[in-house]
Amino acid sequence: MKREYYSDTISGFLRASTEEIVGKLALASDFPDTLEQRAAWKVEIEALRPVLRSHSGAIHLEYTIPRMGERIDVLLVIGPAIFVLEFKVGAKEFTRYALDQVTDYALDLKNFHETSHDRLIAPILIATEAQGVLPVIAMTPQNDRLLAPLKANAGSLGEVISRVLEFGEGDQIDWRAWRAGRYSPTPTIMEAALSLYRGHSVAEISRSDAGSINLGETSDAVFEIIQRSKTGRHKSICFVTGVPGAGKTLVGLNIATKHMDAAKSHQSVFLSGNGPLVKILQEALARDMVARKNGCGEKVKKGAAKSRVKAFIQNVHHFRDECLVDEKPPVDHVALFDEAQRAWNLAKTADFMKRKKRRPGFRHSEPEFLISCLDRHSDWAVIVCLVGGGQEINTGEAGIAEWVDSLMRSYPAWHVYISPQLMDSEYGAGRVLKQLEAHRHVRHVPSLHLSVSMRSFRAENVSLLVKQVLDLDAEGARKTHERLSHKYPIVITRDLAGAKKWLRAQARGTERYGIVVSSQAERLKPHAIFVKAPMDPIHWFLDGKEDVRSSYYLEDVATEFDVQGLELDWACVTWDADFRYSRAGWTHKSFCGRMWKNIRNSERQVYQKNAYRVLLTRARQGMVIVVPAGDREDPTRAPAFYDPTYEYLKGIGFREI
Repeated sequence: MKREYYSDTISGFLRASTEEIVGKLALASDFPDTLEQRAAWKVEIEALRPVLRSHSGAIHLEYTIPRMGERIDVLLVIGPAIFVLEFKVGAKEFTRYALDQVTDYALDLKNFHETSHDRLIAPILIATEAQGVLPVIAMTPQNDRLLAPLKANAGSLGEVISRVLEFGEGDQIDWRAWRAGRYSPTPTIMEAALSLYRGHSVAEISRSDAGSINLGETSDAVFEIIQRSKTGRHKSICFVTGVPGAGKTLVGLNIATKHMDAAKSHQSVFLSGNGPLVKILQEALARDMVARKNGCGEKVKKGAAKSRVKAFIQNVHHFRDECLVDEKPPVDHVALFDEAQRAWNLAKTADFMKRKKRRPGFRHSEPEFLISCLDRHSDWAVIVCLVGGGQEINTGEAGIAEWVDSLMRSYPAWHVYISPQLMDSEYGAGRVLKQLEAHRHVRHVPSLHLSVSMRSFRAENVSLLVKQVLDLDAEGARKTHERLSHKYPIVITRDLAGAKKWLRAQARGTERYGIVVSSQAERLKPHAIFVKAPMDPIHWFLDGKEDVRSSYYLEDVATEFDVQGLELDWACVTWDADFRYSRAGWTHKSFCGRMWKNIRNSERQVYQKNAYRVLLTRARQGMVIVVPAGDREDPTRAPAFYDPTYEYLKGIGFREI
């Protein structure tokens, strides 16, 4: 795949006329062909000519970053260095936003482009009309050969590049080998949704490592099931499993976006009961549509953008309620249920229908009713259940067993496709899956399981480490931590202020960080953490560093309900006394009134353990865990409530700060 609109050696670039280069850019580009765009390209090209006359190497213009859905203005490969140039034509100032932007581009190459990993990368922001610019060459604190963003104007760009080359060490880069390097991104779910919606393929924005079943293969398996069901005019359900962060949601979004412009009888809808996730995805896509306008360069109104997005990303409960009112088949033949194990059981569904919908005597669990909605089609339909293991965090969540029970009880004609891993204990479906062995339409499809976490692109074994920590497998956790600690830092502290300082020091560009806590962590108030205070997940996850409501401010905190299915780059997990380590096992507590009380219900204990599983698997690049020291003067925060947990984590090998 050609990743840039224009590419040549520097000598070839210098021989070509500006008009010739602009013409090639316009011909290759999917940008609106405007006078303003052509004028900007001309300014950039003319600014580069005198700078590059004394250098050899390669130049790439409008170099794509599919994960981000963006393009680098200019990418240069000269000597031992890679230069990432962002031009702000006519600008007189260097904004924080623009500095973060060029840093993000450089980080993408550093993290995801294999022939850039160990190279010196210099992000440079060029405000063409800025005055008095003095280049300062410095590494970022991580000391991984990524320079802190440099500033230049049109006149000083040459000096900046020369000083970087004097600063740099290492072998000359073979630009042809560099260009052939594999790009293996791991996007956040928001980045993935934006990129897929803009028309990128799942192959462009996901890894394809040898030895792991990749997202493209799993998507292809689901597409094949859809096609087989359509051709055979029958109804099918398939279960896609995967470790936390493996990309199950991405598979669902990929299928939904690929059908969104098809005829109505072929449409897919992505459904989730995760309210924050749905709101954030809808808002992010709508904002992007407004910011980018349409293909003709016309402005799209926010309301119209939201309506278009809601056509294929919906809250599962809204979909359910629409089917309650309208008994006709839904417009969609394919429904993708994210976190399907969280669908409600019969008791919770019946109680809700009685209280909220005035439908006493409702006799269907949520899975059974949702299957019945797609079963209304006279020809074909497909349900795709995206299943996470150990992710149930709410009372009344039915798990996968209820989906299988519903099929066996009421829809035996449906074809069933499962991954072999659905038998694993963490999915809680072993008992009923044995019943499926007698079903005449069951097929095992290995590629329906995603075994490798993509959330943590630095270390794939984070989910295993968290499982071992929570299962009190200290020896296993120590060994796993030793393998990943050099790529994925996990540190511990008793000091929240120190943890915040550590977070800010780790993050570069717009890498997102924030504080996450258990929804039961009610004795963190002395640390200015109020779990019952409402936070807006849209502002927390989408807004920038200048907004006090964003995660960057480290004031509002998110609980497991806010962050499930979403990711941060860096996380601060603040651990309260609701979930305490002891030699006899985890102690489960809930704060009621003025004191902690034991949680004795085994189901609630599982939910609490899963809450910490969610919190500890949110960070893509690293995390700091804060276990407060407690207060001897406060019986609700006695040091004895916290010290054993801290010592347990310290014993695993997490570094203290």
